[in-house]
Amino acid sequence: MNITNINNQNITVNNDIKANSRFTPEQKEKLAKAARDFETMMTSMMVKSMFESNGGIFGDESNSGASMFDGFFINELSAKISQGNMGIAQSIYQNMTSEKLPDNPLYRKIIEFRDEMRKIQKEENPIENSLSYNNPLKVTSDNNVIPIKPTNTSLARVNQYDEIIKQASQKFGVDENLIKSVILAESAGNSKAVSSAKAKGLMQLMDGTAKDMGVRNPFNPEENIIGGTKYLSFLINKFNGDLKKAIAAYNAGPGNVEKYDGIPPFRETKNYVNRVLAYYNHFTGEQNENV
Repeated sequence: MNITNINNQNITVNNDIKANSRFTPEQKEKLAKAARDFETMMTSMMVKSMFESNGGIFGDESNSGASMFDGFFINELSAKISQGNMGIAQSIYQNMTSEKLPDNPLYRKIIEFRDEMRKIQKEENPIENSLSYNNPLKVTSDNNVIPIKPTNTSLARVNQYDEIIKQASQKFGVDENLIKSVILAESAGNSKAVSSAKAKGLMQLMDGTAKDMGVRNPFNPEENIIGGTKYLSFLINKFNGDLKKAIAAYNAGPGNVEKYDGIPPFRETKNYVNRVLAYYNHFTGEQNENV
């Protein structure tokens, strides 16, 4: 019998017992989590660098929410890759406890996570997914609209964008007269206009709305009109063609219109709706006279 081998085996067993006795099950669980988190962090840096060089996973910067979902996906992918495959977490845990890193049943499959993120992205960004451009405007006669005529100067400024307005109208199914009316009410045709709330350009797009509509430069007349009309079309569809609600939502936000089930009781919004409708009536009235 080889006494040396027996002694060496005893030493190994004793060392394992000592290592195991150093940590409680709760401490081992925390150690395992810390080891995985460290490996995930290291993997995330590598994966992020790899995907950024290819323009992202869910789309480029103009795709609303893409960068946020890229982040979620990268984190999950990093966690999946580092689940015992790279060996960093395993090495840390084993050196601390002399045990194998236990499997974590909570990790979800990458494809399931990706599909879930795409589903959430669609729900959180309804604008891109709800534009059917086929809801007719529901315009009812309203004697309460105070007539307002646009000035010749503002009309001249807006008329220079007739071709862009026509293209936007055809693309998103919004009446040209309505687009013109919103531009007049928002900026009087001034492409460089900036409001106190930092809304910009002809159709006064806020930065968030501009980004959602794919507008990179809100002071570019074509981008602004296309983006503003796209958003207006979304609102018209959202409120089933109700023109007053769509106009009110353009000014006060769709949440306020839903909250009050109509034009919110804000003086600014009431005046805004009246102004847009007055301009709209002016244009449609001129058309009817010319028929």
